[in-house]
Amino acid sequence: MGKKVAGICYIKADDIQFEIEGGVECPLNSIMRENVESLSNETGHFSEKGVPQFVKLTAILEPEIDIEKLTTSTELTITAELANGWVYTLTEAYLSGEVTAKGDEGKVDLEFAGRKGVWKQ
Repeated sequence: MGKKVAGICYIKADDIQFEIEGGVECPLNSIMRENVESLSNETGHFSEKGVPQFVKLTAILEPEIDIEKLTTSTELTITAELANGWVYTLTEAYLSGEVTAKGDEGKVDLEFAGRKGVWKQ
């Protein structure tokens, strides 16, 4: 029996539900480790640094989208429900970077950055 690993995703920013085109991107890790090499070639040393937490998507520009709320809020909760059942929640989120509507395509690329991202399976 096959397992569903891809398909329809659901993305919300607080109470704003997005219709999305394509996929959604969320980081799996919150800490990145890198090897630290010593002159004696000892192994097992590493450094850690935080990985920025984000949600990236391409949304359909529907008239119901509250653009003012999206562009001014800094305390959004973004919820990404993936087709495989995983749910990523990004808190204290805000729109990151320049946001430009693509009128001829009826779409907008959105990138939300936030304070904390949590996965639930």
